[in-house]
Amino acid sequence: MSTVTGPATPLYTRRIMGLETEFGITSVLDSHRRLGPDEVARHLFSPVVERWRSSNIYWRNGSRVYLDVGAHPEYATAECDSLHQLIAYDRAGERIFQDLAARCETSFGERGIGGRVYLLKNNTDSIGNSYGCHENYLVGRDIPLKALAAQLLPFLVTRQLICGAGKISVPTAGAPNENFAPGYCLSQRADHVWEGVSSATTRSRPIINTRDEPHGDSSRFRRLHIIVGDSNMSETTTALKVGSAVLVLEMIEAGITLPDFELANEIRSIREISRDLTGGALLTLRHGGTVTALEIQRAFHAAATDWLARRPEEGTGTPNAQLAPVVDLWGRVLDGFESGDFSAVDTEIDWVIKKKLIDAVAARGDLAITDPRLAQIDLTYHDINPDRGLFHLLARRGRAATLVTDDEVATAATTAPATTRAAVRGRFLAAAEHSARQTTVDWTRLKVNGDGGGELLLPDPFDNTGDGVDDLIRILDDSPATPSPEG
Repeated sequence: MSTVTGPATPLYTRRIMGLETEFGITSVLDSHRRLGPDEVARHLFSPVVERWRSSNIYWRNGSRVYLDVGAHPEYATAECDSLHQLIAYDRAGERIFQDLAARCETSFGERGIGGRVYLLKNNTDSIGNSYGCHENYLVGRDIPLKALAAQLLPFLVTRQLICGAGKISVPTAGAPNENFAPGYCLSQRADHVWEGVSSATTRSRPIINTRDEPHGDSSRFRRLHIIVGDSNMSETTTALKVGSAVLVLEMIEAGITLPDFELANEIRSIREISRDLTGGALLTLRHGGTVTALEIQRAFHAAATDWLARRPEEGTGTPNAQLAPVVDLWGRVLDGFESGDFSAVDTEIDWVIKKKLIDAVAARGDLAITDPRLAQIDLTYHDINPDRGLFHLLARRGRAATLVTDDEVATAATTAPATTRAAVRGRFLAAAEHSARQTTVDWTRLKVNGDGGGELLLPDPFDNTGDGVDDLIRILDDSPATPSPEG
């Protein structure tokens, strides 16, 4: 069991978590001409740049809003310490960017251009580029990363069975899928990872990124950076993706022996699993023998079920009451692979929800999987606009489950989490909005620039009080400014 602790509780019962989402972006003008992604992104971020003179800022809810490489709008949630809290802040990112997109469309209309801006919470575009959804989990520095990765990789390679976003894959010359037949895949990211463990992110995308950026006290903490997961529209799928990973990490930290499923070739395996909707493809183990993806997930699910039955309820992290439905859903998805009947999860798992919709349209119109009308459905499922995105339409009709309320999402879009370091950042940002002073903010530092300024370091992500932040806020309050329009 890890002996690394936060202020009061072991890491295995209270964990800082975060999600980073890169959104696809495009537009269609009234003239049916498309602007390039760079130009659309520039228009999207113009209110942010006008207000803060930067396209890389921390939002008032403690999260980071920025324009990433490749003209991808990106949102990184504030530090969260419970599962449902994280889901609310992940959804808040959609709301923040949808508001920016609506403002962009209004601006186009006022300038006589007209048209729509589309933000897509998916992972691939029409020409084979991929952009990610990255998961961050705080772990103790005393856990050897190599050993941690060895236990996690089999789980992560096969996790697409339970939380893939689904995708119609049509072979493209020169793309990773060029040697596969057209068909429906479990995962959008499976074709776009090239290594198991690496410090790279874009050059050769790994499953686990080892770049050592703890965003905290490096003598105590490590940030586990997982970049293989799909972007999920479904809140219940997000809960399963993150919640199952949390349980596996807790078991590793608690010293529980997990089955040895080290794969001979993780990258070949992840591609094969994505195209096998039975979960039965044989995977070669590094030390001999074969196993199926379903068998690996069954083993991890059984271990997680046992762990949850005796998991401590210490601290203020994710309660067992939030994890019990995760374990239940996990088991029901695996039962679907056993029986071939996924009706028990067809409102809860992204790849199942979307496939059911695509299959219905294809059957009604006698359409082949390569028909562009099905590709359009695939894409529109991920439109974050609640008035036109297909996922949101399904949710309103009761065909897609939810976990958090609209009010909780609205609050999360404007207010930082109260239980983590983000609360301190949120207080500072609120004061800075109404001050003439220039400030610098990042995950571990708050600074009032210039003469008579000050700086506060926040190396402990569990610290939600920030001793010294009141002094910085007084400096900001002594230099009031006329409030700018809301950004």
